[in-house]
Amino acid sequence: MKFVSRSRIVLSVLFGLDVLRGAGAPGTFKVSEFTFARPANWEWVESTSQMRKAELKVVDAKTQATADVVFYHFGQGAGGDTRANVDRWLGQFVEPRDKINAKVEDATVGNHKVTYVSAEGTFKSGMPDASPTPMPNYALVGAIIESAEGGVFVKMTGPKDLTRSATAEFRKMVESALK
Repeated sequence: MKFVSRSRIVLSVLFGLDVLRGAGAPGTFKVSEFTFARPANWEWVESTSQMRKAELKVVDAKTQATADVVFYHFGQGAGGDTRANVDRWLGQFVEPRDKINAKVEDATVGNHKVTYVSAEGTFKSGMPDASPTPMPNYALVGAIIESAEGGVFVKMTGPKDLTRSATAEFRKMVESALK
């Protein structure tokens, strides 16, 4: 009898933490000069890295697969130019560039140039100084927003099908901050 009561208490506490985690998640958040609107069904992630200015997680309700969305801003003149970052992102795949369905598209939204990047293949996940973990059937969707305060880099990586299905919402989120 005590075991059942303790189990119920533990479950209630865990459920309460999930509710609180969702309740405390910001609907909008700022990276550099831009205020982004978080898609309602994307989870807020507390970042443990000073390099990451914001983090979100996209969860597939059917499969529980997840894609990570990370925002970076290093300040004026830092973080490299757009071309260098595009090349670095596309270089995060095992396959050569001509085999990853790489796409680079320049757009102007409001007063800002945005470079969108996408690719699919075996993504090399991990920290730059560590041995990467190959993630087959993955995709990357990214946006580089040019600004006088320094570029803002937004990168979503995850299973190909999930990332593809979240691309329109990703673009909407990026562009909502620029209008």
